[in-house]
Amino acid sequence: MNNFKIPKIRFMNFNDKWKYKILGEISSSIEYGLNASAKDFDGIHKYLRITDIDDSSRLFLTDKLSSPDVNFTEENYENYKLQKNDLLFARTGASVGKTYLYRESDGEVYYAGFLIKARLHDSYDGNFVFQQTLTDKYKQFTEITSQRSGQPGINGKEYGNWKIGMTSYSEQSAIGSLFRTLDDLLASYKENLANYQSLKATMLSKMFPKVGQRVPEIRLDGFEGDWRIVKLGDVLSELKSGLSRELSNDDIGLPVIRANNISDGNLNLDRDIKYWFKEDPKGANTANYFVKKNDILVNFINSEAKMGTAAIVSREPDRETIYTTNILKLTVKEDYYPYFIYLMTFVQSYQNYIKSITKPAVNQASFTTVDFKKYEFLCPAFQEQQAIGACFSNLDNLINSHKEKISQLETLKKKLLQDMFI
Repeated sequence: MNNFKIPKIRFMNFNDKWKYKILGEISSSIEYGLNASAKDFDGIHKYLRITDIDDSSRLFLTDKLSSPDVNFTEENYENYKLQKNDLLFARTGASVGKTYLYRESDGEVYYAGFLIKARLHDSYDGNFVFQQTLTDKYKQFTEITSQRSGQPGINGKEYGNWKIGMTSYSEQSAIGSLFRTLDDLLASYKENLANYQSLKATMLSKMFPKVGQRVPEIRLDGFEGDWRIVKLGDVLSELKSGLSRELSNDDIGLPVIRANNISDGNLNLDRDIKYWFKEDPKGANTANYFVKKNDILVNFINSEAKMGTAAIVSREPDRETIYTTNILKLTVKEDYYPYFIYLMTFVQSYQNYIKSITKPAVNQASFTTVDFKKYEFLCPAFQEQQAIGACFSNLDNLINSHKEKISQLETLKKKLLQDMFI
């Protein structure tokens, strides 16, 4: 078999053919980690274990730092201290195949015994090699190699035989730099997303009255007076469950919203969609089940974890769309602001109430519409509802735009991983 290939996508001015090398050839050593338990972080010696490596980003999770439980004053542990071009591999258990590339910004880091360190020669770009551990070919290697016994595992010798597509150092460096930039951008978006989500959680806890209070802790300028108690049933002009049908994977007429399309407060109509006939063979008028802008959709027959979870239809659907029988459609009266009512599904009192009315079952939990409509909550005048709803709507748009950007970058990276390596 010809050992020389070229990738599908390539930077200009690079024309050399690639060839395969094994990890053992490009490393000065392949060694096992430090067999020591963890103790509280001593402020200097960071300890990296398999569980400290993020599954998706492969970054060092530093929120719960620890140190190896050894006496650094009595023995020399320099061989377990990571340096530039050190690449770690998980060698056993469910995490086998997980990798981590040491970054100098990580500081003084020692690695634990369930990890294997490959110290790459200086003539190889660490990030170029590391990115290849994120490819499907590497995944196939770890799946095949780790199944030699009942307990998944790959030892140092086996990792040393992993085949890596290799090119000139200058091309390695260019490719490694590209992926490092992508990873940094992804990390930045994910950090911002986490901050916005944390801000939303804080705002929800402070901009809605706590138990026993009639006004929120934080209030928008220009509003005063107590909020009044209202019952959910009095807020709605319609409360209706959807159609119960055996749905099709083929587009036979109408998209149907199911529980799978409601996640983290969002309605996703771009994936995992099933369909039903516009002219219902069983005689139902499907027009009675069309969803419209500002409708609120709530799961009420599903797993206990999904009980009461909701999404708002933020824009008119691109085509006529109906919803399944496990979902309630809430239409809000004109003197209430839909986005504000939707926000009530995130406050703790609502979630506590849903738990109290949910009837557990072996397959699917549920609650009745009679009980659901009895939910009472504090509500301000329409203008304040509108102001609060607009505030959270803008924040949700920001959160969703970050999620979309992360998804786009992850898709781009997956494509580049597939096409920029052999």
